[in-house]
Amino acid sequence: MADKNDLTSREKKLLRQMYWRSFTLYSAVTPAKQGASGFEYTMLPFINEFYDDEEEKKQAMVRHNSYFNSNLALVPFIMGVTASMEKENSQTKDFNTDSINAIKTSLMGPLAGIGDSVFWGVLKAIAAGVAIGLAKSGNILAPIVFLLIFNVPVQLIRWYSGKMGYTLGSTYISQLYENGLINILTKAASTIGLMMVGAMTSQMVTLKVKWNMVVAGKKVLETQSVLDQVFIGLLPLLITLGCFYLIKKKNVSLNTLIFAIIIISVLASLAGIV
Repeated sequence: MADKNDLTSREKKLLRQMYWRSFTLYSAVTPAKQGASGFEYTMLPFINEFYDDEEEKKQAMVRHNSYFNSNLALVPFIMGVTASMEKENSQTKDFNTDSINAIKTSLMGPLAGIGDSVFWGVLKAIAAGVAIGLAKSGNILAPIVFLLIFNVPVQLIRWYSGKMGYTLGSTYISQLYENGLINILTKAASTIGLMMVGAMTSQMVTLKVKWNMVVAGKKVLETQSVLDQVFIGLLPLLITLGCFYLIKKKNVSLNTLIFAIIIISVLASLAGIV
């Protein structure tokens, strides 16, 4: 007897499409959304398969056109889980669609950390070490060996992790709904996602004030030091919250905001303020 979780031929085809399309994740990167367009493109076969209503398709496309950034080797796992949730959404009445992006956001941070450490930090170093040794001895196959040592494990993981994500998602998301635990999972995932975004903000948004109070040619107040004593990273946090307010409450476009920040930054730097 076939297991109820066995993949159908159509699902296998969709997973193959997901695997190949996932290579385009960062083909159209934007500062505001990173790999959002690539993620949406990868999800399109599932969206077209699971939804018949055009409005539901549009909502799903908008849902996946949100910020996404993670390690390429483990991205298919997130895509598989996300695809399984879209399937559950198409079959379950009153499905909480917020849970889809919540789970996606909560996974991309931890898996990015694991993937970057394992694949970029360890596997690439091993592959380079072997290839460099061959290159020093004059072996013309050194570049090919490097590519094979690095890419073969990565591609195997990409394929099987995508399949595993879809299978596990289909199994456990249904069980969570049956047990009434999906809202708890959504809240937990949202919390983790917000923590990840907060950590990214502290690392990616920087601003140091150069202006200091000088009296009689002597520096009497170092502005940045005073701000750090109050709250380390205070100005980057205020800038981030201010941008969020302008986007959400004032409907300021991202392009306008980006150009405004660039212009203000250049002028402030020329004035010696930052």
